[in-house]
Amino acid sequence: MTRFVQIHWLTSYPATLLNRDDAGLAKRMPFGGAPRARVSSQCLKRHWRTAEDVHSLANVGVPMGSRSKKTVETLILPEAEADGASDAQKAVLKVFVEQLYSDKDSAKRQALFFGKPEIDYLREKALACLDAPEPAKAAEAFFKDERANLRALKHGAGLESALFGRMMTSDPSANTDAAIHVAHALSVHRIERDLDYLTAVDDLDAGTGAAGLFDVELTSALYYGYVVVDVPLLISNLANDAQTAGKVVEHLIHLIAEVSPGAKKGSTAPYARAEVLLVEVGDRQPRTLANAFRTPVALGSNRLFEESAEKMAEYLGKLDSAYNTGEARKAVNLSDAALPNTQTADLASIAAWVAQEIAYSEATHRGAA
Repeated sequence: MTRFVQIHWLTSYPATLLNRDDAGLAKRMPFGGAPRARVSSQCLKRHWRTAEDVHSLANVGVPMGSRSKKTVETLILPEAEADGASDAQKAVLKVFVEQLYSDKDSAKRQALFFGKPEIDYLREKALACLDAPEPAKAAEAFFKDERANLRALKHGAGLESALFGRMMTSDPSANTDAAIHVAHALSVHRIERDLDYLTAVDDLDAGTGAAGLFDVELTSALYYGYVVVDVPLLISNLANDAQTAGKVVEHLIHLIAEVSPGAKKGSTAPYARAEVLLVEVGDRQPRTLANAFRTPVALGSNRLFEESAEKMAEYLGKLDSAYNTGEARKAVNLSDAALPNTQTADLASIAAWVAQEIAYSEATHRGAA
């Protein structure tokens, strides 16, 4: 059975601000004694989750969801927030908010993720409470008597929860373990940065000079990224549907290679595609290839991309010799470096191959059982 799918990539972005910190500066992380440009896993997952693309997760066919502090007020009982809401609506709203969020003040609540099936179920129950003789008591009884039904909705927590997990402190039994593990992408070299000094010109009063003076930090970097898919857990999170799990990973591979993160899109056009995308399928403990770049790739040779691909190939070969874990590999490879034991193919073929491997391995596993 295919236990893990590992996805490694190298993508280069010039003059961008892909992910910024609270001070507006490019995120960074020391590694190997050198500061690196960084794109956080949260940033990457957000862009893959919300991508509007032919391979978007929304096109998989599994209900999605949303993270919000105001799910009850906006999706479950929006009528209770409208002008002229009845006392019954307000009372039921109060109970649902307290039971789901444990805090009446939306500004202080934790943003929780609910899948569309969960939202539809809760709305149906909330409306039923409104028809009861005592709506507030009916709402309280619902949460007391049907808590087990809420927990049974784990497979209705939305596709994003099945992929990236969900934590609900108010009800740990509703938690979902992440089946897809995403590393922070790091530049393979020391961070290259510059401050872009810019002005805003007043079109109607040019004689006053600039209407505003600003500066923004931009970086140029070649990033290494890494994702692991825990295949059995993903299948379990998707109600034991291996075919859908395969389709999800097929879409995810496209998104990783083709969808770019990035702030300040209007002034930097931060769009690039992976120039190396290596996919491995196997049943052994995953391992990152980031350590191939523990010693930063030199910036002065004008061979940054080729040297990075060569370092990845060399390190992968050493791991093969030492551990012989036997993963099956395919790669999109625009470099001249030969990745060991790896078949070169186009992206669509690789994504389809992984989907088939997931579905086939699960079928084989069931047959053996």
